Amino acid sequence: MREVVVIGAGAAGTMAAIFAARRGARTTLLERTRDGGRKILISGGGRCNVLPSRVDESRFVTDSSPNTLRKIVRSWPLADQIRFFEDEVGIVLEEEVESAKLFPASHKARDVRDGLLALARRDGVVARFGCRVTSIAPHAGRWRIGVEELDTLATDTLDADAVIVATGGLSVPNTGSDGAGLRMLEALGHTLHPTYAALTPVTAPENAFSALSGVSLRVSLTAASAARRATHTGGFLFTHAGYSGPSVLNVSHVVVRARAEAGRGESPAADVRVQWTAHDDAAWQTLLQPHGARQLSTVVRQELPDRLADVLMAQAAVEPTRKLAELTRDERRRMIDTLVRGALPWHGDEGYKKAEVTGGGVALSEVHPVTMESRRHPGLYLCGEVLDAFGPIGGYNFLWAWATGRAAGTAAAHHSTV
Repeated sequence: MREVVVIGAGAAGTMAAIFAARRGARTTLLERTRDGGRKILISGGGRCNVLPSRVDESRFVTDSSPNTLRKIVRSWPLADQIRFFEDEVGIVLEEEVESAKLFPASHKARDVRDGLLALARRDGVVARFGCRVTSIAPHAGRWRIGVEELDTLATDTLDADAVIVATGGLSVPNTGSDGAGLRMLEALGHTLHPTYAALTPVTAPENAFSALSGVSLRVSLTAASAARRATHTGGFLFTHAGYSGPSVLNVSHVVVRARAEAGRGESPAADVRVQWTAHDDAAWQTLLQPHGARQLSTVVRQELPDRLADVLMAQAAVEPTRKLAELTRDERRRMIDTLVRGALPWHGDEGYKKAEVTGGGVALSEVHPVTMESRRHPGLYLCGEVLDAFGPIGGYNFLWAWATGRAAGTAAAHHSTV
């Protein structure tokens, strides 16, 4: 019987362990924390957005080959993943139609984490919690894994035919993500694209929006730098530190990377623009046409929260009490520009502490897209967040974890050391 060691009991690692055991391997799952799956527990506000209800492959972000990424995503189709959770894990999924997200019907993330670990144990996986992996190295045609028990500091070594690295990245470090797996993979000769905080809130200096903390609405947000561009339509929230919400998180990687590259002298910072409503130039032109004695503030406040409307009118330098019939062409143009392409001042981000995922990681060219096996080391498999890919919020990153974990576990169980 082949022996497989899986490092990391998060989403990808637990899935890898399940499929390695199902394919007949003697499987050991090693986890640094005392319970595993902590990112599952906090995802979706504690409800766990298990999967998207539909997939747009173009929304994944990678510095590797998009073609390779598509092959990996398609290796386990969405419909099959849904069936797995409902039929195998026993979790009924419900769609939140407005957001195109799938949640467990119980709306409890713990049911997902506990259900996966229970299935792993039923399939024969031996899980060891509270232990830190200190080394991974080829040894006599197999793999040797160094382990330290965190309670006793006792050390141990495990030998295996194959090892699966599913240690996650650097995001939300209090869940156990410390980047150790990435460092080990780099030491083994793997090429790592620079890592960065992704899906993270953006911070701002003191500005006209600073007094709007707590105000939320739906916007279209575009972040653009010399190297990349991203646009997202969705929820937007003013915070005490800057901005958050799905629209912000989904374009934040452009801001984060532009800031880092500007620090290295590689490119200017990103420009962030907001279309504050669903109305484009033509729609606002119509709304701002003369209409009786109506004032500018009446029209703008009908479309936006009052406090935000006041800030935007001030930014456009147009008096709120101006009657529509009195607006000059230049005033109307300034107002529309502010409403459709308003500048959003920013100066940083909240980093890995608040980031939902880690961008960058091991280049996809260094794994076989069907098996997730390292092209540098036979018997070494990579899955989940250590790989150079992430998707938008909405279940995409779990879809990536489930697909890569399944592929790695299935292939590792069949690995031959001959």
